[in-house]
This record gives sequence, structure tokens and C-alpha cells, in this order.
Amino acid sequence: MSYAKQSAVQSGKIYLFQKGIYILADKKRVQVGFIGCGGMARHHITTMLQRSDTQIAAVCEPSPEAYAAAGNLFKLAGQSVPPNEPDWEKFIAQYAKTLDAVFIVTPHALHFEQAKLAMETGLDVLLEKPMVMNAAEATALIDTRDKTGRLLVVAFQGSLSPQVRAAVALLRSGKLGSILNINAMAWQNWGQLTVGTWRQQPDLSGGGFLFDTGAHMLNTVADLAGEDFTEVAAWMENDKYPVDVRAVAMARLASGGLVTFNGCGMAIPSCHSDIRVFCSKGIIRTGIWGEQLELQRHGAKRLTKVKSVESIHVWEQFLNVRNGVTANPSPPEVGLRMARLWDAIKASSAANGQPVKYSS
Repeated sequence: MSYAKQSAVQSGKIYLFQKGIYILADKKRVQVGFIGCGGMARHHITTMLQRSDTQIAAVCEPSPEAYAAAGNLFKLAGQSVPPNEPDWEKFIAQYAKTLDAVFIVTPHALHFEQAKLAMETGLDVLLEKPMVMNAAEATALIDTRDKTGRLLVVAFQGSLSPQVRAAVALLRSGKLGSILNINAMAWQNWGQLTVGTWRQQPDLSGGGFLFDTGAHMLNTVADLAGEDFTEVAAWMENDKYPVDVRAVAMARLASGGLVTFNGCGMAIPSCHSDIRVFCSKGIIRTGIWGEQLELQRHGAKRLTKVKSVESIHVWEQFLNVRNGVTANPSPPEVGLRMARLWDAIKASSAANGQPVKYSS
């Protein structure tokens, strides 16, 4: 039984099984608009075009090439290509009354203003990672959500993964004792892969490897920790790139737990991660995307795999939250904790690794 159906049974809602996915029955199709039609957006569009409960009604994409590539996906699915308004402010103004939600998949520097305006005009928001550029924007976005009452889900695979949610439940239950240390690492041949893209333009990206692929690491650790960091020391190296491609950071949690982050964006062709949470009564191993979950309790000889429910697409999770089937697994409060951590990492690195103390 899928996570969606499992939740539906518990909530009394009715689901239909169609094309390998569970669809909420007797519900009008959710009208969604895409802001951004780049490669990641097209990945999501491909999956969403299979759903009978969703209609991608309009898109916002300034690049004719990206819009054409997205349009081909609709044609292949036998659907009409949605209209395109290239200016995102005009797009929101034009479609606010006909859309239910927007999926924002744009360069990092645009997330805050786009998500803020969307919520202010009555739209629910699914926002690609990282949530925003800094803690000030994160705080303002939470305020906007609270004032408007709109839904805001951040599309971090780690927080959305059943493995990370199961790990969080274990950690919060107290059965593993207190968190002593967390060790996290992520590596990829990111520097070579992103040459010539906006990801290496500081004004649009807000950072390099540690704020792109590495953002998954920062956010998942912030989610697992479940508390604020109070002190951070960090070093970031550009290696002649316009943004950081290698980074190391050390941090202290409010409870006294110690955390290390190791991000290498200059690895050989590869992309992988590892997170280990050392507790007083056990050890958890997962990854920055929640790609695995292993547990070793006190007295056990080795880590063993933890059974969890199957992963589901980010859009289905968004719909589950919107329909009241599940709680928001990736709320902006976790994004705020990560943003504060990122601000401290930047400040410490700029001071050649001098520790930065801060509080919420």
C-alpha cells in the first residue's frame, strides 16, 4: 500500500488507483502554474502530466528554448501546450484568479519575491530548494504565509523522503537518547557540470556547491537535528571558480551536539552523500536526499536497514498536504533553520574560519 493510500485510509478519504499512482476521487483538478521551465521543472512536469487530478494551466518561462522543450512534453502526452507569460509578475497577476497553486522552479535569488507575491495573491506554493537566500528572507516568507493563510511546501527531497521522516520520528521519540554528533558529507563533480550556467553566477545562485547540491545536506541535517545551531566555523574554497566548490563547516547545536559538514564539488564524476547521527543509545545512517535509512541500536553489532513506506513524487506530497491527508513534511520553519546556518557559514568563511555565534 502506498503512503498516499495508507494516509487516505486513516483519514477516511477515498483514493482511486490510476496509472500506478493514487488519485483523490471526486475532486476537481488542481490548476497549477509553473514559474520556470528549466531542466528540473521539466522533470516534474513529466510526472505531473500523468495525473488526472492535476492540470498545468499556464507557465512562466522567459527562455523560448526552455518553453519549447516543455511544450514538447505536453505534445508527447497528448495534451495542449499551456500559454506562456514570460514576465513572472505579470504571470501571477494574470493567472492568480484561475490557478490554485504555483510550482516555482527558478534560480535561487528569485524564490523569495516570487513565493511572497504568489501567496499574497491567494496561491498555494510549492517552492524548489533552497527556500530563500538568507534568514531575513526566510523570516519574511513565514510571516507572509501566516498573514495569508496559504500553503508553502519546500521541495527538499530529504525532508520529503519517508526515510528522513522515519529518522526524525526515531530521534524525537527519545528511544535513541540524545544527539551527540552528526557527520554529513556530499560530493559531486559539480564544478565541471555547472560551468556556464546560472548556478555559477553569484547574483542568481547565492553560492556554489554548498548552496546548490550541498543545500540538501544543510537542510536535511537541520531537519534531523530539530533544533537551532548556536556556533559555526566554516571554510569555503572557489578553486578559481566564481563560486565555492569545496567547503567544510563545524557547528554546535543548542543542546550541545556537534556537527560536521563536508562538501566536495570537485569530485571525480559521481554524486552521492552520507549522513550519520550518533546518539547516546544508537546510530542512524541516511543521506542528504533520504536515499537510505539504517539503524544500529545499543547492543547491536551493525547497522541494519529500516523498512519504510515507498517514496512518492513531490507534487503528490504537496497535494496530500493541501488535501489534509498529511502534515507538511517540509515547512518553511526548517528552511529558516537552514538559512540561519547558511548565513553563519558565509560569515565565518569570510572571516577565514573564525567561529560565529548566533541565536534564534
